Amino acid sequence: MLAAAGAEARIVRTPKDLEGLDGLVIPGGESTTMTLGIEREGLAEPLRGLMRSGTPVLGTCAGMIMLDREHLDVLDIRARRNAFGRQVSSFEADIAVKGAGAMRAVFIRAPWVEEAGEDVEVLAEVHGHPVAVRQGNVLAVAFHPELTGDGRLHKWLVDRIREHQAKEAA
Repeated sequence: MLAAAGAEARIVRTPKDLEGLDGLVIPGGESTTMTLGIEREGLAEPLRGLMRSGTPVLGTCAGMIMLDREHLDVLDIRARRNAFGRQVSSFEADIAVKGAGAMRAVFIRAPWVEEAGEDVEVLAEVHGHPVAVRQGNVLAVAFHPELTGDGRLHKWLVDRIREHQAKEAA
């Protein structure tokens, strides 16, 4: 998805992997496992520093959880894990995402935003629960856009990276 949007991707597992990074995707997965890996590698503070410097970020599903107040504390939100239910309750839905339009969303043991600070813009909801939010250059969604082949959110990230690079160069 990132290559199709014009970006070159690489895996980040250690603080050294963050060097020279222009943007970041925190993908879906299992948030407890992700937390343990971040702690083991000493990645929390370097990640916070990168994101708070204005580096554009896209968090999907567990990525939304990792960005919340109780984890990396980058977004002023509190995400609720497995909010829609267990694995057997996974589902797909057509949603409207402010700024992107209608899209198909795949929710797998997905979170939702339980609380959001005043600087957080809610971009989409399902059953009255926020599932897409943005604060500054950080976009978090409770679903997996990569599973539908819809590259608009990845393109959003790449566009923010280009804007951020232009600001830095100016």
